[in-house]
Amino acid sequence: MEWQEATDVKEDLLHVLHTIELPHIDMNRIHCYRTTGSKVRAYARTWAFPKIFQKALNIEPSYVIEVLAEHYDRLNSDKQKKVLIHELLHIPKNFSGALLPHKTKSRNLHTLANQLFKEYKQKIRY
Repeated sequence: MEWQEATDVKEDLLHVLHTIELPHIDMNRIHCYRTTGSKVRAYARTWAFPKIFQKALNIEPSYVIEVLAEHYDRLNSDKQKKVLIHELLHIPKNFSGALLPHKTKSRNLHTLANQLFKEYKQKIRY
């Protein structure tokens, strides 16, 4: 498997965050990579840095958003943005280094991602 920094993905994330409000996201602590050669069927993944390593290394929480080139790069621009919104929603509001699951009793990440994507599309039209 090969990893390559994905500056285009970071630019897309910045555009999304300038369009919709996710004020807890600190783009200085989000790193984007594109991988090739993975057998995973996902379009993208969000990676957290566990609290124990943050404390041991005395660093702030950070996240990596990995896009899997074989799947993500085939998507049109709108679907790529929707995937990125989905990945951002895994990051908790306290930006702790933890990850939020897809479903809880009060939250469905897929539903929220669809709502935010609609908001994003409406805002970029005007």
